[in-house]
Amino acid sequence: MPERDLYDVLGVARTATADELKKAYRRLARKYHPDVNPGDKAAEEKFKEVTAAAEVLNDPKRRALYDEFGADSLRSGFDPGKAEQYRQWKRQGAPAGGMPDFGDFQEVRVGDYGNFDFGSLFEELFGGRAGRGRGRPVGPQEGAHAEAELTVDLRDAVLGAERDVRLDGKTLRVKIPRGVDDGSTIRLAGQGAPGRHGGRHGDLYLRVKLRHHPWVRREGKDLYLDLPVTVPEAALGAEVTLPTFEGPVRLRVPAGSQTGKKLRLRGKGLPALRGDSRGDLYVTVNIVLPEHTPALERAVKPLEALYKADPRAGISL
Repeated sequence: MPERDLYDVLGVARTATADELKKAYRRLARKYHPDVNPGDKAAEEKFKEVTAAAEVLNDPKRRALYDEFGADSLRSGFDPGKAEQYRQWKRQGAPAGGMPDFGDFQEVRVGDYGNFDFGSLFEELFGGRAGRGRGRPVGPQEGAHAEAELTVDLRDAVLGAERDVRLDGKTLRVKIPRGVDDGSTIRLAGQGAPGRHGGRHGDLYLRVKLRHHPWVRREGKDLYLDLPVTVPEAALGAEVTLPTFEGPVRLRVPAGSQTGKKLRLRGKGLPALRGDSRGDLYVTVNIVLPEHTPALERAVKPLEALYKADPRAGISL
């Protein structure tokens, strides 16, 4: 499949200003961001594509090279210094027929350059890609990218962490950013397959899978926790200590709380991977009875008189 033009990727004209490029990228990044499209691989690839295009076109030097040399300027081994030599040759007056076929002609005579080895120039300029001719040299080739799955504790997703990961016989130190979610990708530059002919290593992409937590369940950025309370705490109200990933907090249980009542702690949920927003923590009251004993019977029996109506009277199937 031919490589897409970077301007087409961002949906802008080749004459777009820096401000227009940034606006286009922000719009597309919001549209295709993995946080907005969880589990959508097509959107994730689109996000990577628009990000890569923006990185080139928002850099004035890289944009100028791309405008002149196209996709070749993005290849491993491209030499901007040799590109300047090529510009000088064009300014001195290129042949009337345009650029020669550098695969078939190793030497051409142009103006004051005399016998200039354009085959050699383009080998260095494009990393050994000297055209369609015979016996083309092989330039530096980047190594293949690799993927692996990384299981992350929910605590680390909330707080962020650094962990040692054992992979293919070597130990890698991985920084886990706050807010990672199922399907998030962590990139380790240069940890993929080795390159060839002096090319750089590929990258390693770790796809995050959040480990199940025995007490906390997650819905998007919100966290849910069942809170056991005693009968007196639920009936009379109480201030209890609630553990959270960021340390214990004090929580007021209102008097008359029933099992299933939800209490909300704002900003105690999962943080966003980018930005300052956070989900909430929802605490569900769960009344726990003491062990059944004769003493419990004696204590509870008088409560029957307090029920004014059958609590099941409203059930209709």
